[in-house]
Amino acid sequence: MTAPSRLALFDCDGTLVDSQHDIVEAMNRCFDAVKLVPPTRLETLAVIGLSLPNAMARLLPDAEDHFHEHLAEQYKLAFQHMRRTNGVSEPLYPGIAELIVRLADEGWMLGVATGKSDRGLNLCLTGHGIIDHFVTLQTADRHPSKPHPSMALQAMADAGAAPHTTVMIGDTSYDMEMAQNAGVRGLGVNWGYHSVEELTEAGAHAVAVDMNDLARHIAAL
Repeated sequence: MTAPSRLALFDCDGTLVDSQHDIVEAMNRCFDAVKLVPPTRLETLAVIGLSLPNAMARLLPDAEDHFHEHLAEQYKLAFQHMRRTNGVSEPLYPGIAELIVRLADEGWMLGVATGKSDRGLNLCLTGHGIIDHFVTLQTADRHPSKPHPSMALQAMADAGAAPHTTVMIGDTSYDMEMAQNAGVRGLGVNWGYHSVEELTEAGAHAVAVDMNDLARHIAAL
């Protein structure tokens, strides 16, 4: 019987790329479009990682589901307009590209599990020239929102990995909760949008402070 592959599954926003400026701007624009006061920056950062309807439900818990869906569409329109007008940057965090290449060279299968859309993730990874390193890309277009384990379970199936050979790497409590729900280890990163305390309380096996620390924690699994 073939041994299961080792899978390093990454979140995108706040883990691979620093997209907070773009996300906050798109959120402000979509709330403006429906004549509502936008959430604060911290309120927006707190829901990054959730699928858009779930994020809107967190921000507007008293609104109806159909309005959450409408607001999610407004957000997509705002982000698409920003892309067309060169208003989106989503820079890779320093050292991420090198880490991705290093892990691939060491035989790791690589994947992404994100609240982004298929289109948004493809544009992001293609723009940075790293998409070919990933064997599985799971998005909110085809799965329930984190922390549901669906994205992680499909990624393992795609990569031929098992829970004990898989690690979920992310910056939010939703990533760590998804890892627990899928039976895999969760590694937090401290350069994203949730605090170290939130990551630890959500079940992070460890929280990396920089890329070298993250590589060390991955290698130890």
